[in-house]
Amino acid sequence: MHLEILTPEKKIFEGNVTIATFPGADGSFQVMDNHAPLISLLKEGVVEYKGKDGAHQIAVTGGVVEVLKNKVILLADGIAA
Repeated sequence: MHLEILTPEKKIFEGNVTIATFPGADGSFQVMDNHAPLISLLKEGVVEYKGKDGAHQIAVTGGVVEVLKNKVILLADGIAA
């Protein structure tokens, strides 16, 4: 699936991943290939994703994630230091 991570300032990541884990407002959840469509609020926490080059983590200060037709877009409020 295709993942994009964006902040108001810049694009943080864009590429194909096999799995992604998000800090949902009601608890952590994972998204895999061909996941059902969803939109969710995110709380501050760590986003984890795995691509061909291994696993990666990025800390976000909150945001919104949309999953639709094997494309995942994360609109992050910001990146935590």
